[in-house]
Amino acid sequence: MAKTQENGHTSHNGVANGHATVRSRFSEHRQHQPPLEANGKISNGFSKYQQSEETANYGKEPPKSSYEQVPLHTACFTYLGFYLLMILGYINQLFFTPKVATEKHRDGYVPLYDAFEKFYLRYVYRRVKDCWNRPICSVPGAEVTLKDRITKDYGWSFEFTGTETRCLNLGSYNYLGFAQNEGPCADDAEQSIKTYGLAACSSRREIGTNPLHVELEQLTARFLGVEDAIVFGMGFATNSLNIPTLISPGCLVVSDEKNHASIILGLRLSGAVTKVFNHNSMKDLERVLVESITRGQPGTGKPWKKILIIVEGVFSMEGSIVKLPEIVALKKKYKAYIYLDEAHSIGATGPTGRGVLDFYGVDPNDIDILMGTFTKSFGSAGGYIAGNKKLINFLRVNSHAHCYASSMSPPVTQQILTSMKIIMGLDGTYEGSKRIDQLARNTRYFRKRLAQIGVITYGHEDSPVVPMLVYLFSKIGAVVRTLTARNIAVVGVGFPATPIMEGRIRFCLSASHTKEQLDYALTVIDEISDTLGLKYSRKPRDLRPIEY
Repeated sequence: MAKTQENGHTSHNGVANGHATVRSRFSEHRQHQPPLEANGKISNGFSKYQQSEETANYGKEPPKSSYEQVPLHTACFTYLGFYLLMILGYINQLFFTPKVATEKHRDGYVPLYDAFEKFYLRYVYRRVKDCWNRPICSVPGAEVTLKDRITKDYGWSFEFTGTETRCLNLGSYNYLGFAQNEGPCADDAEQSIKTYGLAACSSRREIGTNPLHVELEQLTARFLGVEDAIVFGMGFATNSLNIPTLISPGCLVVSDEKNHASIILGLRLSGAVTKVFNHNSMKDLERVLVESITRGQPGTGKPWKKILIIVEGVFSMEGSIVKLPEIVALKKKYKAYIYLDEAHSIGATGPTGRGVLDFYGVDPNDIDILMGTFTKSFGSAGGYIAGNKKLINFLRVNSHAHCYASSMSPPVTQQILTSMKIIMGLDGTYEGSKRIDQLARNTRYFRKRLAQIGVITYGHEDSPVVPMLVYLFSKIGAVVRTLTARNIAVVGVGFPATPIMEGRIRFCLSASHTKEQLDYALTVIDEISDTLGLKYSRKPRDLRPIEY
């Protein structure tokens, strides 16, 4: 049964029978699949992808990922606790007036807001609201300063106390530690303001392009080993506004079930048929491809205009790394295109920081559309799409994010340029490689220590995104508050961002973290795991000392 997601709704389709039909559909699809981009060798030589022996073997060993089933009694208590919160919320709603602005009923008007969404925000989320949207008043480096606030009405409103709390920062995705207010990145960004100002006040298609944008696009293409690249001022919009430019009704998108909200929004705007496959399951991906090509477009059975597989490099909530070589093999087998979102992987994975292609030693020319953001490893903002010149020239003419959105701010652009040059070693130092190695070392050490503690974590051992499962909605708040009291800032994630059953604490590691800082955090996590009952793992523990 193929799971089909159209306009956000899921339905189930049957499977067509007959090997002759399958072969016929495959033949038609291959004949009608239009070229999205023309593969060609990189002409400038300077940016040609060169795969060293070390890179070719990097990441080729069997992926070492961790996914452990929740104990049955924990699952029962999780559902029970969540439904109890719902019941208490309905009782609260029945007898008490909310202390917030409410939508008044107007004759002839339907409600402007969804009733359940209002209820959930007011009576469920409000109970742990203090754990989210926390303001900071410092650079989000290895440590961060939280602006303290209190609530006197059980979460309906907050007021600042005038005090601040300095915390170890395990919540920001500052993977390579470039979120700094001093050093070469900050100095160069400051100088760019003196030269170009704070903003261009125009879109790129009008008078919003300056030499920094041109240099960044050329450097990004060189960094990724492709012909060309285009940059945008917002990472979320890089997906949501460019995906509809590349696909349209009559196209099929096969999307990983854990893909980011920006991808999902872009798919809804495109009008294309979207089918979802089980997370990182190559068997299910192939099943969806076979069924979709066999059946053709809904209603008519015509071949799809094009088929696009969309995946992320490192999945932001799961901490898993995409099985890219297997997806490339399926792409070639079924003549589909690949759209790879490297928001959390670019800079943070691979021996030279070039993302999951670098991690696996995959040729960039095998990926049709490379997407990534500058908000994580580069300590800045915005995003990019990279590929061959035909693709990028098409986007420069047709992309809404390029034609209508304000161009990237000069200091933001300069921050990316300087940090990227450091990563590539173009600054004449080994600072970039040191940061990449430090992040990899921190990631493996932290994950192995958590396994020794006995908590359940998700994801690949080389992923700097480390979700720790706490399951119960109430435990998310308890863990965040307890860690904050011990001067550790973390991010809690619960329903609807995750399934009800999978409430978690998401740790994001950084090259700026020291071993002493990680040891302190791990000691505290061990202590509160005993107090709050977080040691759910039933795997045997290897208690031998871990080499850092």
